[in-house]
Amino acid sequence: MKKFGNVALIAVAMAMLTCVGMWGCSDWFPEDGEREFFDYFSDSQIVGFIDDSLVIVADDKEWSQETSDGYAIGGRGHQRLRVFNYRVQENGPRWTDTLDNFNEECNYVLGQLSDSVIWGGRTARYTKVWKGPVMTFWKIGGRPVVHQISVKMEGCEIGFPVESLRDWLDGLILSLGTIYSAPNMHTMLNASGDTCQYAVLDTVAKTLTYKRLDENLKWIQKCDDVRAWGDDVICSVAGKRLLEGNILKNEKDTLLAPLAFSKGIFWGNMIELRANICSLGNQEISCLDSAFTWREPLKFYKGNDVVVNLE
Repeated sequence: MKKFGNVALIAVAMAMLTCVGMWGCSDWFPEDGEREFFDYFSDSQIVGFIDDSLVIVADDKEWSQETSDGYAIGGRGHQRLRVFNYRVQENGPRWTDTLDNFNEECNYVLGQLSDSVIWGGRTARYTKVWKGPVMTFWKIGGRPVVHQISVKMEGCEIGFPVESLRDWLDGLILSLGTIYSAPNMHTMLNASGDTCQYAVLDTVAKTLTYKRLDENLKWIQKCDDVRAWGDDVICSVAGKRLLEGNILKNEKDTLLAPLAFSKGIFWGNMIELRANICSLGNQEISCLDSAFTWREPLKFYKGNDVVVNLE
C-alpha cells in the first residue's frame, strides 16, 4: 500500500473539495493518467420536445485513459444539449451548451421532465437509471441545478432505480421504474408484495418517497405512461388490438385524439402518437400535421420525404 505524507494528503483533500464543489455530482479517485477526450461529439439522440416546433438533442464525447499498469480504459463525458427546429430545416441549432463532466460520475441527461428541463444524476454502473443520491435538473438556457436527494420508504420496503420522471399532483414529481422479468418487462406499478410501485420526488424538501398505490391510484397500473396535468391524471393505455390505444383522464374520461394509435409516449407537454408529435392538453390532443412524422432517430418526414435532418 502506498503511503502519503502530510503534504500529499492535504493536496488530495483539496482536490476532492474542488471536484465536488464544481458540480456536486462526482466521486474523486486517483488518476492513472490524463483522460483525453476525442475531438468530436457522437451518439446524438433526441431527448425531449419543447413544443410543436422545437426539439432537444443530446450528445457527448468519448474519452480514453491509460492506466499505470498499461491498460486502456474509456468512457463518455462533456455532455451537450442543442435545441433545433424540427419542422423546418435550419442552419444549425437555436441554442447549445456543453458541460465539463464525466458521465460515469454523473449523467446529466437521463430524460425529459418538463417542456424545457432535462433531468439526470448519479446512475447505477453501466446503466442510464438513477441510483442517487445526486439528482440534476438542466433547464434550457441555464446550467444544471444539483440536489442531494434523501430516500424514504412509506408502506413498502424494496425500492427501485428510477428510469423516468413525470409531472405529478400537488407540485410533486412522479418517479417510475421497470421490472425486467424474461421474456417481458413491466412497469413497477405492477409490482407485488412489499416492493414499492412508484415514488414521488419533492424538490423543495429534496426527498424521494417510495410508495405503493392506494385505492384511488390503483387504476394507473394499466398505464404504459402516466403523468399529471394540473389536478388531473393522464394515462396512456394500450388497446386489445393494434391502433386501439386510449389516453385516459382520471380513469373514467378519455382525451380525444385526432388519429388512431397503439401507445402514447409523453415528452414534456407533448405526446408521441404513432410517430406524430402532438400537443397535450387536459381536454384534447392536437396534432399540427398528421403527415409530419418522426421515423428515424434524427430525421423528420413529410409523407415519404425527409424535410428535417438533424444528423
